[in-house]
Amino acid sequence: MHWPPWSSPPAPSEAEKPTIPTDPSFPSSSWSSPSLPTAWSAYLAPDVLLPTAILTSTILISTRLYRLYLRRIPRAATIAPSFWRKRSLFGTVTSVGDGDGFRLFHTPGGRLAGWGWFPGRRIPRGKALRDKTISIRLAGIDAPESAHFGRPTQPGAQEALEFLTAYIQHRRVRAYVYKKDQYERAVATVYVRRWGVRRDVGYQMLRRGLATVYEAKSGSEFGALEDRYREVEGWARKKGRGIWALKEGFESPREYKERMKGLEGQGKG
Repeated sequence: MHWPPWSSPPAPSEAEKPTIPTDPSFPSSSWSSPSLPTAWSAYLAPDVLLPTAILTSTILISTRLYRLYLRRIPRAATIAPSFWRKRSLFGTVTSVGDGDGFRLFHTPGGRLAGWGWFPGRRIPRGKALRDKTISIRLAGIDAPESAHFGRPTQPGAQEALEFLTAYIQHRRVRAYVYKKDQYERAVATVYVRRWGVRRDVGYQMLRRGLATVYEAKSGSEFGALEDRYREVEGWARKKGRGIWALKEGFESPREYKERMKGLEGQGKG
């Protein structure tokens, strides 16, 4: 015991200092020791660097594949410019509006990606589909006009609508998209499998005389199928199929639209 009690205790001698056992596996160097870079070199060892590089590459590639092939496109307005003429859309037809247009719910990857059977990958119905479908316009064809904008129904329009509805509604189709039209629709050549055979929907409409080849001064889109479409239209006309059976007063969809615009212009005048 030191005296007086308020004074500082004397420093212990070297013999009185406690000894601390050391772990031979722990480096004895301090942070300022020149051997610090040796510790960092452990992170550059092949058994550490290689798995890290593989994991990073896997994450980047997976993200890229998701964005290219598995990301769902909800509307035609959200299709990237780089997508047109280079890619296709796979999905389910949710409704048919007229003889040459319908709405598609995009299901990238199809059933392999879980669509239709995996929880959270179900196709919505009714009001739940709002703003979640792509409006598709069949490329290269023009079906008779249904009643809209105050115009009367053109002969053959109901038959075209009924056929297209029965042919593709609630079925999975693939649409090869070319461009977006003035009505925010994706203009596309569309294929559907019927009895295991891949069918061009636009071609089938022409073959049955339920549409004509699209005729317009500008904006026509066929992909590479214009000659094929004109050939089958000529065959249907010769056979008197569908609208080609209307011998008297026949009016193509293009002629009908021009006549309606003329009448509407006169009414405004």
